[in-house]
Amino acid sequence: MAEPTRQRNARTTTQARPARAGAGLTHVDAAGLPRMVDVGAKAVTARAATAQAIVRFPPDVASALRAGGMRAKKGPVVDTAIIAGTLAAKRTHELIPFCHPLAIERCDLHCEFIDDTDLLIRCTVAISHKTGVEMEALTGATVAALTVYDMCKALSHEIVIADVRLLAKTGGKRDVREGRARR
Repeated sequence: MAEPTRQRNARTTTQARPARAGAGLTHVDAAGLPRMVDVGAKAVTARAATAQAIVRFPPDVASALRAGGMRAKKGPVVDTAIIAGTLAAKRTHELIPFCHPLAIERCDLHCEFIDDTDLLIRCTVAISHKTGVEMEALTGATVAALTVYDMCKALSHEIVIADVRLLAKTGGKRDVREGRARR
């Protein structure tokens, strides 16, 4: 009887991997295969994460948007981005394969111009759970930025989404502030 394809492919793939392929990575098992992290034995703690994205407009586009109250032909840019970012944060597990589905307790998005051309988008997500919400915050900020781009691309295709990054996280094994881990 032939062995199932999944097992045969897994063994073939594993043989080509170094013995410690997954060392230090939580989403890789000892054989180097991808896996979802088992959070069953972890304690429920308060967890939060904040991420950012910057949308950089050409100067004339930024001026036109500001003069128009941040409205484009498709509607209110910032309001729509906040809704899209919130929806994306809630559905992160549908986009990122090994993210756990979470009942997010708080998702705050804030958008503001930090200079003449750069719109800063910050997304903070919070929950009491066994796993963190870094990916949800990053997804929320990124999708909000993509929404701004989509709503404004008729004005210019030179709009740039930049500096998507985790700013802070609390809860779990370590806290992160300004991109640096703290125990």
